Amino acid sequence: MMATSAMVAIRSAVRSELEKCSAGEKIIVACSGGADSLAMSYAIALEAPKLALEVIGVTVDHRLQDGSKTQAEKVVEQLAGFGIKNCEIVQVEVNLTDGMEASARRARYEGLQLSAEKFGATRIFLGHTRDDQAESVLLGLARGSGARSLSGMAKNNGMYSRPLLDITRKQTLEACSEVGLTPWHDPHNLDDAYLRVRVRRTLLPVLEDSLGPGVSSALARSADLLRDDADALDDWASREFTQMDPTSLDASYLEKLPKAVRTRVIRLAIYAAGAPQGSISADHVSAIEALVTSWHGQGASSLPGGVKVERLSGRLSLLAPSSDPT
Repeated sequence: MMATSAMVAIRSAVRSELEKCSAGEKIIVACSGGADSLAMSYAIALEAPKLALEVIGVTVDHRLQDGSKTQAEKVVEQLAGFGIKNCEIVQVEVNLTDGMEASARRARYEGLQLSAEKFGATRIFLGHTRDDQAESVLLGLARGSGARSLSGMAKNNGMYSRPLLDITRKQTLEACSEVGLTPWHDPHNLDDAYLRVRVRRTLLPVLEDSLGPGVSSALARSADLLRDDADALDDWASREFTQMDPTSLDASYLEKLPKAVRTRVIRLAIYAAGAPQGSISADHVSAIEALVTSWHGQGASSLPGGVKVERLSGRLSLLAPSSDPT
């Protein structure tokens, strides 16, 4: 296997993450067959054996397109062709609950998690690039999200690793061309019905034309800075919350905290009371915060999961569903 300029950069990025693993560990490389994940998989096939790591190739068949099984089989063939012999196709069921993109993403991660448990893998490598990061930041801006959302994707998040966040999509395409790989071009990536596709194909090019080159890089840098801020605020809020009664929060104490910390404490308390993870919006938190900073006798607020919050004797009382006497 020859080394070329774009592939050298990808191999270096991959190696930095692989070196965080221990000899003998099993890792999963998630590959759709697109240029990003294919170039990453090729680089991992070169670098992992040097560190005595066992690589398992996984491709997820969402079964959303005709011929998806054939494409998944082609990916397995490609992976085996450059040395990743232990591969599997994971077929998932996409239950449409909150849009195709989010539902497919959730099904994909669930499938990858099951594969990790099956094989005893400790890390899952994903092929997200700097371009994906820039798109995530713009999507967060469009949705009016906070610092955590605008911080985009972390290079390492639990068992997930994204070694290509400093690599561009152009580089992955060049790398595939350099080493003779034929990437798959997902038709969904050309469908403007999807918001991320419109950001990729329309918004980012307009920004580059209007503001000059380097917009994607700047957005990715902003994500890194915002992630540092979000991590610090989350840590502060967590320390505060561990010292409180999670079912009865002192409103006067909360009011003295900076808003960025206060809202995080409130969110932690709501989830601790039993709200489903991911179900609490900024509007939910704002309504509860008003019980602290703009109190004028409001009644109880009902939240997802049956959680109720009301202000009683200067405290926020959080009632879990199982505790509801009705």
